Formats: sequence, C-alpha cells, structure tokens
Amino acid sequence: MPSPASAAPALAFAPAVGVTPATRTAAERRFWDRENRILFAAAGGLAVADFCVTRANLATGGKELNPITRVLSGSTAGLAANFALETGGLISVSYLLHKTRHHHLERMTSYLNIGSSAGAVAWGLSHR
Repeated sequence: MPSPASAAPALAFAPAVGVTPATRTAAERRFWDRENRILFAAAGGLAVADFCVTRANLATGGKELNPITRVLSGSTAGLAANFALETGGLISVSYLLHKTRHHHLERMTSYLNIGSSAGAVAWGLSHR
C-alpha cells in the first residue's frame, strides 16, 4: 500500500481541461438573425414595389385581381394598409413558427411571400 506522503503530490496537480464556449444550435438561434433580417427587408421592399405598381395601374384604369386586396384598393391609404398588414402578417407567422421550432417553415413563409410579391410586381409591370 502506498504511503500517504507519496499520494499527496499526485493529487496536487490536476490535468488541464479545455473549456469551449457553448454555441447555439439551430433550435436555439435568435429570431432576428442575419438571414431573417435580409428576408424581411426583401419582403418589405417588394411590398413597397407592389404597392407602387398597383397604385399606378389603378390610377390609369387598371383592375385589382386579388379579391382580398380589391376591397381595400378604393383608396391609397387602404392599399397601403393592405401591404403593411401583409408584411406584418408574414413576420408574425414566421415568429410563431420560430417559437414552435419549425425553422424550415419559418424561412419558407418568407420565400413564398417574396416569390409571390415578385410575381405580382412583374405582372403589374408587364400589364401597364
């Protein structure tokens, strides 16, 4: 049996343990990360472009094809409110999906909104 004096020096020095900072996993990431900020800015920019094209087309005798937007297209304020509510709804749905950890769907809603808004702008510009 080893003597207590020989065991003491072995216990005095503990091995160094490396500590790495905890990184966020996909489930723990922030809602307002870089990608979401870019997606929401793109969606907002396309909503503004869609508003401008729609307003210009309506002013020259065009007709609103979206039945929901048609109700609000009687005035500039109503049309602006429609596009603002659309963008706010996108952010709200994305946040709900983020909180329920459906991160792929969270991004997908932005992609779908951007695609539909870009299509609406292209359609409006081609039918002037």
